[in-house]
Formats: sequence, structure tokens, C-alpha cells
Amino acid sequence: MTRSFFGTDGIRGRANGTITPELALRVGQAAGLVFHRGDYRHRVVIGKDTRLSGYMIESALQAGFTSVGMDVLLLGPVPTPAVAMLTRSMRCDLGVMISASHNPYEDNGIKLFGPDGYKLSDEVEREIEALMTSDLTSRLAPPAGLGRAKRIESVHARYIEFAKRTLPRQLDLEGLRIVVDCANGAAYKVAPEALWELGAEVITIGDEPDGFNINHEVGSTAPEALVRKVRETRADIGIALDGDADRVLIVDEKGHLVDGDQLMAVIASSWQTDGRLSKPGIVATIMSNLGLERYLAGRGLELARTAVGDRYVLEHMRAHGYNLGGEQSGHIILSDHTTTGDGLIAALQLLAVLKAQDRPVSEVCHCFEPLPQVLKNVRYRDGQPLKNDSVANAVDAARERLGSNGRLVIRPSGTEPVIRVMAEGDDRDLVEQVVGEVCDALTRAAA
Repeated sequence: MTRSFFGTDGIRGRANGTITPELALRVGQAAGLVFHRGDYRHRVVIGKDTRLSGYMIESALQAGFTSVGMDVLLLGPVPTPAVAMLTRSMRCDLGVMISASHNPYEDNGIKLFGPDGYKLSDEVEREIEALMTSDLTSRLAPPAGLGRAKRIESVHARYIEFAKRTLPRQLDLEGLRIVVDCANGAAYKVAPEALWELGAEVITIGDEPDGFNINHEVGSTAPEALVRKVRETRADIGIALDGDADRVLIVDEKGHLVDGDQLMAVIASSWQTDGRLSKPGIVATIMSNLGLERYLAGRGLELARTAVGDRYVLEHMRAHGYNLGGEQSGHIILSDHTTTGDGLIAALQLLAVLKAQDRPVSEVCHCFEPLPQVLKNVRYRDGQPLKNDSVANAVDAARERLGSNGRLVIRPSGTEPVIRVMAEGDDRDLVEQVVGEVCDALTRAAA
């Protein structure tokens, strides 16, 4: 059954366009009813990032949940992984994060977590969608059964302590100069504070949100500002989070970017040495570089691939017993500690390796030489360009030219009207040619 509202990462769209107060109200009512599972006071935690529209959506969700008898605990601006953690810690029935992650401020979204802190399955999302489009008048709570709302204090301190406890107690970050880019987003307070409490010298950028500047020329999707700051301050490392802080990219002391593939390689190697990998391998998506797969194979480790989306990585991890997985984009899932991607905790694991090895980031985080990889996006208005015969022919020809020495991945985005075309292989010129040819075919079909 096709879903009408939920994409690969919750519901996302333009504020007051797709994401309206009416929609948020219906989400609150429907999700509250789906998770009404006993004769007791039900509770939901709601967190958000720093977008202006968060106020509007928070209030509408609060109205929806309280109208069906669910108490609401308001967290304010906190990272997505903090919402997942606090859903479990506060024994809530449901967790909600209001965020469009790395998207610009004009967009927003609603992510839902179950009482176990994990994102909802497709089946539960379909159940919520069915209620959203039905008449719920008869299922609203009576006046005496309406829910209450309460703002929770000390949320930041709880999450900081949780993050710090993922490291050995005796480990500190003394002697490290760290630049952290908070993307003017949800981690603008907690990330610098956690690093400072661990003893690092912390230089912060992207920590002045105003409702409009989230992800604007800062954060993991725009790391140029971080690169400049690392070079300017001669820092040991730069850490770039995205708007809701569930993913991270690193900048080494030379100002070079380190993506999620290299981070997974570092953590996998360290955990393998320490005997901490639950299985001899990790989970990543079809977008991860073939160089990572070859590197892991050289260490006797498997790379299991999934569809794009950290939820699919996590589902495979849970189903098959892996405790490390992630995406090239910087979603790193460490299931011994978290139930979703956590940019700060992933960065802390890398910092622990740096302290243990006493080597610069440029050495520690260059585990393998990535194969040439080209990714281009083709935007379209409507229709299904991928079903066009000329596009299918171009794709078949591209795969034949790459042969066994490369990969071609074509997928529609789950969050915007864009088709992503990625190819990689040993021959960069060939990779660029096949991506260009497929994109040209898609552009003509989308015209």
C-alpha cells in the first residue's frame, strides 16, 4: 500500500505548505490513538530543532495529542537522538521530533519514535495514516480525560550525561582543540557543552540560531565554513553536525573532509581490535563507496548493504545482530548506545580513537582510498521519469559500460522531487561519462 504522508524519514515538506497546523493536529490525534495501549495515563515527548515553524507545529501536535487524552512533555530544541533516548528514559509511549534535518528553514517535518526509542515501522506508519484520513470525532477524549502539557527542564544536561557515558570513564579530551559546527540547529547548546565538559578546547560556529539560519552555509551539508575555521585556528579536528544532529562529518587538521564511510571504517577497525563488534561486519547503504567494502574485506569484515535511509540500516542491524552501521552522509548508528543516528556520540567514538592512538585525524581517518564516485541530482516537477524508455535504455547502457569494476545507483529521493544518480568505479572519466549520460536522459524525460 502506498503511503500518502510518510516518506523515508517521517513526514517532511514546506512549512504551511505540506506541513500545516491541520496536518500536525491530525498526526497528533492519529498517533496518540495508535499508541493508546492500556488503561493508564499515556505520555509523549516532543522535541524540535530551531526552525521558526517549530513553534506552530509543536502547538498543533500538542493540541492533537491532548485531545485524545495523551499527556505531552515538551523538550524544546534538542537533537533527534535525544528525543529517542528520552522517550525510553522517561517511560513514554511515543516520541516526536519536529525537524527537516538538513533541509533549509522553509521546510519542516515530523519524525515519530515508539516507546523503545526506535523509528516506527512502515506498518505502524500506515496505521497512523489510515486514522489521519478518517473521522476521529467519536474517539476524542471526554472533557475529564483530556491530556496535560508540561515543559521539561534539564533536558540538555540529561542528554550530555548520556553522551559522555558512551566513553570510558577515565577518558578525557585534554589537549585537543576542536571546532564544532552546530548548523545553527538542535545541538547548538549540547554539543559544545559536552566537549567542554570532557576537557577539550572548544571553538564553536553555527551556534546562533535565529529561526531562519539553520543549515544556512553551515553544518554537515555546507562544511566550507568549518574547513576555514579549522585552518584559521589550527585546530586538531572539526566536527560538523546537521540541523537535528543525527549525522556528522569530520574535517581533519589539514582542512580535508572525512565522510561517514571513513568514520565507519575507523570505528569498525577499533571495535574489531577491542572485540566489540557483535558480528564480523557492519551495515551501510547502496551509496557507500566500494573502497569501504574492499577495506573491510581486507580485515575479514563484511559490508551488508541496504536501501538508502538510516531506518533501513537500523532494521537490518536489528534483524541480523550487527551493532555498527551507517551512511556515507554521516548517519552513524552505534546500537550499543543509541537507537538512531547520533552525530555527537559518533564524534565522541572517533575522538576516543584519536586519544588512544595519539595520531592526527588525517592519519587515523584515511583507512582507504575511495574509488572515484560521482553523484548528481536531477530535479523534476511531476510524473515518473524513471519509467521512460529512453531513461531505461541509458541506464542499461551505463551499467554495461561499468561492468564488474563499478556500480550505478539510481533512486528517487524520499524527501524531495529529485532523482539521484550515483556511479563509482576505478576509471573516473568513465564514471563521469555514464552519470552525465543518465542525467541527460532523465532531464529530457522530466522536461
